[in-house]
Amino acid sequence: MMPDLGKYAVTVLSAYGVSLALIVALVVLSLWRSRRVRAELERVEDRQNRNG
Repeated sequence: MMPDLGKYAVTVLSAYGVSLALIVALVVLSLWRSRRVRAELERVEDRQNRNG
């Protein structure tokens, strides 16, 4: 399954690891921001509904 990477194995595998970590971080940050924005939107909508 895994190709023989020879002397470049550490470099290639670390690049894969960093890429995977960055993708996971972006997904987590996107979900966190989405929840924050949704909560703020609900607060604004509630204020508008109470005022008129």
